[in-house]
Amino acid sequence: MAANPREVLIRPLVTEKTSGMMQDNKYTFEVALKATKTEIRQAVETIFKVKVIDVKTIRVGGKVKRMGASVGRTSDYKKAIVKLAEGNTIPVFEGR
Repeated sequence: MAANPREVLIRPLVTEKTSGMMQDNKYTFEVALKATKTEIRQAVETIFKVKVIDVKTIRVGGKVKRMGASVGRTSDYKKAIVKLAEGNTIPVFEGR
């Protein structure tokens, strides 16, 4: 896939549920659709200088949306839940 780690990780996903997961050292990212678990692990370790223990991926289908008579769909996307080693954190999520 992509050699550049910044092309693998698209953006962090911060919601109420993912904020609670941060207590367990788990962080959630939207990633490229074709990114593999190995590429995601390497991208997180390279960009944030942390040790990744586990990567779980979920493919999320787009929703059907309506605007009056026209019907469309939002894009599909892939998200990754990354578990870090004890003592590692990603400061972007904590707002520092």
